[in-house]
Order: sequence, then structure tokens, then C-alpha cells
Amino acid sequence: MKITPNIFAIQTLVGNQYVILSEQTATLIDTGLPGNDRRILAEISSRGVHPGQLKHILITHADGDHFGSLRALQSYTSAETSTSLAEATAIRAGQSSRPLIAKNIIQRGLFRLTGKLFRSEAARIDIILEPGVILPVLNGLQVLDTTGHTPGHISFYLPEEKILFAGDSIWIKGGKPSPSSGANTWNVELARLAFERQMALNPKIIAAGHCIFFL
Repeated sequence: MKITPNIFAIQTLVGNQYVILSEQTATLIDTGLPGNDRRILAEISSRGVHPGQLKHILITHADGDHFGSLRALQSYTSAETSTSLAEATAIRAGQSSRPLIAKNIIQRGLFRLTGKLFRSEAARIDIILEPGVILPVLNGLQVLDTTGHTPGHISFYLPEEKILFAGDSIWIKGGKPSPSSGANTWNVELARLAFERQMALNPKIIAAGHCIFFL
């Protein structure tokens, strides 16, 4: 799905990944579940971008549906991978950055199932990102602290285009943007504050992990 001439989404049943094209290079935000690497490379190639032009992979957080194909992509490309310190520590161990604590038998079964589905191999992280850093992507891609869904969740924002890459810090509920909540949210209050900070940026497009919303 094309979002702008330079940005497109790779949409799967489980979630979205985003590719930003800039100065003959490509930046990928999140990688999807294990096995999604071929889909990503095929989508990039279909737009006339050689896999060797994939120079940067940015990970919003260490859930398997967001970094699951990272190790495989690293074996095909020389892309540098970046995320926050807390998420990097988890990804290097092939783990999520927070435990999922079930409150009932249904959640216990669901978490057991998703734990198997989202199980991912440990992968390399090259760069630790700090909030406030501006990455040299298009006219400047800002790193945002969006702790809440996970301990080190980060989002990315293109201020000139007003496009927010929100990972799982924003969902669509009742037809409108909402903060991460529920049993898979590490800290609901921090998630709410992260949501409010992001919405205060007045984004025109929210390109999130599981939805795309045009404001």
C-alpha cells in the first residue's frame, strides 16, 4: 500500500511494516513475524529497489511480530539495525522485553499460543537509539520515547510530512486512535501518556503496527 510517493506499507494478517525510500536507499520499520523476510524483500524489489539498498532497519519494540524476521533479513542484507536499549537487550536474547501476565485461563491459553507463534531468533542490534535523535531519513526522522506497551517502546515521526510510525503504542478502537491497553501492555499509565504526547504532534497519518489511520 502506497502512503506517499516515498513511503509504502507492507500489510500482512498479523501486522504492518513500513518502507521509507530516501536518496536511493531504503529504511524498514519493523520486520513482522518469522518468515516474513521474503515478502519484505519481494515488496522492496517490486518497487525497483535492490535489497542491497536496504540500509537501515528500525525496530519499535521487541515483540516477535515486530522483530521476528530481523535475523533472516540481516543474513540477506548489510542493513544496520537500531532500537532502544531495553528493546535491544531483549532482541539480542531472542525474547520479548516484558513478561505477559495472564489474568485468567483464556488469557493464559492465548499467551501460550502467541508465545509459540511469535517465537523469534536472537538478532544483532547495531545502534542504540535515544529519544530526540533525528535520523537522516527524508527530511529528518525523529525518535520518540513511547514507553508503555513495552519498557523501551519507541516511535518515529516525520514532522514535515506529519507521518507517525507508532508501532503498538497506538491502536484504533471505536473508529478512533487509542493508547495501548490490556494484558499485553507493560504499563497502562505510561502508555496513555505516550499516546497523548504523540497525538499532540497532530499527525496527519498514523502508520501503526496493526492499523493505518488518516486524520
